[in-house]
Amino acid sequence: MIKKIGLICTAFILSHSLVFAQNDITIHDENTGKDESIELPEGMTYEIDSLLMEWHSKNYLSFDENCESSNENPTFSDQEYIDRLKRLPNVIEMPYNEVVRKFIDMYCTKLRSSVSYMLGANNFYIPIFEEALESYQLPLELKYLPIIESALSPKATSRAGAAGLWQFMVTTGKRYGLEINSLVDERRDPIKSSYAAAHYLKDLYEIYGDWTLVIAAYNCGPANINKAIYRAGKVNDYWKIYPYLPKETRGYVPAFIAANYVMNYYCEHNICPMNSKLPASTDTILINRDVHIEQITAMCNVKPEEVRALNPQYRTDLIPGGKTSECILRLPTHGISAFINAGDSVYNYKSDELFTNRSIVKIEEEKATKTTTRKKSKSRSRTVTVRRGDTLSTIAKRNGTTVSKLKRLNGLRGNSIRAGRKLRVR
Repeated sequence: MIKKIGLICTAFILSHSLVFAQNDITIHDENTGKDESIELPEGMTYEIDSLLMEWHSKNYLSFDENCESSNENPTFSDQEYIDRLKRLPNVIEMPYNEVVRKFIDMYCTKLRSSVSYMLGANNFYIPIFEEALESYQLPLELKYLPIIESALSPKATSRAGAAGLWQFMVTTGKRYGLEINSLVDERRDPIKSSYAAAHYLKDLYEIYGDWTLVIAAYNCGPANINKAIYRAGKVNDYWKIYPYLPKETRGYVPAFIAANYVMNYYCEHNICPMNSKLPASTDTILINRDVHIEQITAMCNVKPEEVRALNPQYRTDLIPGGKTSECILRLPTHGISAFINAGDSVYNYKSDELFTNRSIVKIEEEKATKTTTRKKSKSRSRTVTVRRGDTLSTIAKRNGTTVSKLKRLNGLRGNSIRAGRKLRVR
């Protein structure tokens, strides 16, 4: 079933470099008269202009020119919000309060364009999310978590280093079976990360047995939740441990409730979804050898940006089929057919230019220089033959040495020498 989902839905990939906007909201406590600053989840801080610049946005999303809704956001009573939240077919508790209202207002005012965008992108991702959640028998409303986590961007990276649609940290991602190394980051794979997230949420529910605590723990980790529970008097209620939570987590559950609200009641706030069309049909092939994107584009008639967008888990243009036990490449259907028909031609194309890492190298030996050779020759011993009439003094002078050195080299005590004798001079 995973493959079927991929054929239809796994093509909408967004930015890895997003711009941050306003990152907090202010809540006024009428009881104390004090203002409280609450950090926004990072998925609510991405600028719409950055999201719309990506390849899939430009190819598969467009603004609805026929939408007759105005940009005016109507105002409603608190009771209307309460009634609407009650009508949602949810298992997870969705209460209403001032904090929830603040997040709804932000989605319906400052983030209207982002909501329009995410409503369009949802058409790509919702089937993937629901399939993964269903496989672990989890509430389907959890499908809106990636909205506040990543603004539906598989390549989003947080300030803390979390990555992907579901914003996994490296340690947690590896714990749930996601491959993460210098070449591959499966946190950015929409299908694999969705199943990993569902597994993680299931485990968190077995710990707390309360979905709002599960959602909070997904944001800040079980350690922070346990600490807040202890400080609040050991009560398992998100709203009672609220004051003891990290600032971002205080806004996380309200933001989740607001996301559920706006994704169901956007029409009441005059928000038009962007038009979306399903990407061209795609399929996958198992790669067991290293292949470069340039090889694929040259031999399979696909654009490099399309290959990168369809395979966001690969960090470089190298698809490491020879370095992992399972390497999946996703391409448009016509590209898969071309890849298969081309056979080894794909792998052989410009392989010497594209793959420059050496498997074996020879260690070079040091070569003797001319200076070294001369020194060695000078250091070798040398002899001369004593001629008739020679003295130690004349032999020393002729060979650039001294009488005392000649005596020492040849074991001489006196100054007499006979003709024909061999004398060492060095």
